[in-house]
Amino acid sequence: MSHLDTGPDLADRIHGGWLGRIAGNMLGKPVEQGEVWTRDRIDRYLRRAGALPLTDYLPEPADAAETAVLRPEWRACVRGRIHGSCRDDDVDYAILGLHLLETHGFGFSTEQVGDLWLLRLPYLQTFTAERAAYRNLANGLKPPLTATYDNPYQEWIGALIRADVHGWTCPGAPSRAAGLARRDAVLSHTGNGVYGAMFAAALIAAAFTAPSVRDALESALGLIPASSRLARTVRRVASLHDAALPWEETLATVSGETAGLGWIHTVPNAAVLTAGLLYGDGDFTRTIALTVRGGLDTDSNGATAGSVAGVLTGAAAIPAQWTEPLQDTVRSAVFGFDGVRISALAERTLRLATSGP
Repeated sequence: MSHLDTGPDLADRIHGGWLGRIAGNMLGKPVEQGEVWTRDRIDRYLRRAGALPLTDYLPEPADAAETAVLRPEWRACVRGRIHGSCRDDDVDYAILGLHLLETHGFGFSTEQVGDLWLLRLPYLQTFTAERAAYRNLANGLKPPLTATYDNPYQEWIGALIRADVHGWTCPGAPSRAAGLARRDAVLSHTGNGVYGAMFAAALIAAAFTAPSVRDALESALGLIPASSRLARTVRRVASLHDAALPWEETLATVSGETAGLGWIHTVPNAAVLTAGLLYGDGDFTRTIALTVRGGLDTDSNGATAGSVAGVLTGAAAIPAQWTEPLQDTVRSAVFGFDGVRISALAERTLRLATSGP
């Protein structure tokens, strides 16, 4: 690992990762429907409400007609109405991952991941590839068949959203984090779906010790196949950023190049995430705001961007408008965890991160 093995700095960064994930998820949740909430429409919404630049949770809609296309949970996720975090699969999987490592240790098997899903996660709180894998598990199939049988979502974003805990528990060890995330991901995903999980876990692990966001991204890229569409797309975003293209033009360019994959596929979402991280440049608010304004799977991307930015800054440096409304409380569909304290989850994660392999 690194000089961050122990001490308050590591505790603060892990806590920052949890807070960032939850805040970023809450920010993106009302507009999570990529075919409706395009980048242009999100910015129009914000402009009408006088909320550009975006520096806080989404405002209530200025136009009553917009309420019909917001997610039904929007009322608990907008400014002034947040009293603890909303339940969401993007947070449930982080909690389930923590429970996995506490129960089985770092030597867990893919089959043990599936067993925990069946025991702890309600079927109707799973979606796309996870629901297909869950159904396959219930029918007696074993990994890796759980990922491939009757599952058209194998390269979608589900495995990526499960990866954070593997990064938080491997601070400064991105290769180890990617290996853990891969073992989890193959239950439900293949190809770029698996690479997305490895990339996210490695990115978060690298953020503990990397001198910059760009360095963390380079570390993560080194752990997935360079010829994969995911790696090529992330590098494309980085090259456009290096060429000093404005954020909007970078996203417009890459969205044209990834058109047709759909708004929940790993690759176009990784482009939105990478752009948010690079153009946010370590600033927590700017990072999650740009990521959510980028559209597609807004709550998942906001959550991962917030996790990376929260690790980079630490919990103490996250502006209060993001953390205070969360009231240190998580709602969760994972059996036994509803109402758990965010600080308690961070403490449990710290214990794993300092326990060694």
